Amino acid sequence: MRRTAPSFWWKKHSMAGFALAPVGYLYGRLARRRMERTGTDVPVPVICVGNLVAGGAGKTPTALALAEFARKSGFRVGFLTRGYLGCEPGPVLVAKSVHTVAEIGDEAFLLAAAAPTVVSVDRLAGAKLLARLGVDLVIMDDGFQNPSVVKDLSLIVIDAGRGIGNGRVLPAGPLRAPLFDQIRRADAIIILGSGPGDKSVRTAARAGLPVIRAHLEPVRKRGFRRSAYLAFAGLANPAKFYATLRSAGAQVAEMMDFPDHHVFTEAECEAILRRCRERGFVPITTDKDRIRLAGRSGAVADLAAICETFPVRVVFEEPKRVVSLIEGAVAGHQGLLRRPSPQPERSIDSSRRSDASAST
Repeated sequence: MRRTAPSFWWKKHSMAGFALAPVGYLYGRLARRRMERTGTDVPVPVICVGNLVAGGAGKTPTALALAEFARKSGFRVGFLTRGYLGCEPGPVLVAKSVHTVAEIGDEAFLLAAAAPTVVSVDRLAGAKLLARLGVDLVIMDDGFQNPSVVKDLSLIVIDAGRGIGNGRVLPAGPLRAPLFDQIRRADAIIILGSGPGDKSVRTAARAGLPVIRAHLEPVRKRGFRRSAYLAFAGLANPAKFYATLRSAGAQVAEMMDFPDHHVFTEAECEAILRRCRERGFVPITTDKDRIRLAGRSGAVADLAAICETFPVRVVFEEPKRVVSLIEGAVAGHQGLLRRPSPQPERSIDSSRRSDASAST
């Protein structure tokens, strides 16, 4: 799939969306059938941070924020990710001194800076490796539509600025599976920011799901007024990065957009450097983009040396609700708060739990 989402995905009425709707219907049926498969339980609770649509919604910073809450509650946290666009199938424990972005992707490095992180295309094998490594809570970045692992808590992140687009399934729209089939398998929805996508709250409310509000906040809040910036980013929604940067007081004089998870070329980095020299700009980018500049040579290394970063964090409006969800998921996994679930992939019996534990 292309890494730059087509513009018609975010338009309610479009000829392209209408023309591709039959393909989206077939894709949706296959996605629904896959999501209905029964997953395997693992010895430790699993919290999944996913989204409804293709592309970024803020899953990784949300996962990092959840991990911080979990650590404060006394849990040993480990992250599980597939290592998007990396070539390493795993399961492997991320080591900054050993792995490269080309092997494990950029998000894995961000997660590994906060807690032990395993990259694995096979989510079940990755979760079992984390259990053997001694974590007592797995936070899975993405993988909501993946049925292989039983999830003790499934949280859906929705970017309120974009929402669910035209509401159609890939390739007619951005949805990874039919909306209802995804919503009924979630435990709560996290609305990140504000904007037109807020209407997703109504969908969640009709499904009886808790709605948790959060927003992105700059980690660095001062020192932006000294310079005029050339901001560049390879994100699914770079406009959100630029808006957050401006809200922190930065003078964004120029912007350069690149595809999501883009690997910057020598020529592109030289063009950014040249523009900064000509206009007296300071280059600035995201944590994820800065990671993709590291460990290289030539103009890429030169840009990495002078480039500023703009890290952000997710701040929850009701943190106690988030802590309650985390602690409830752990207690439920331990059998203290087990409750009937309408989701077939979560229905497991004690013999399978024993088998899963023995296999690790």
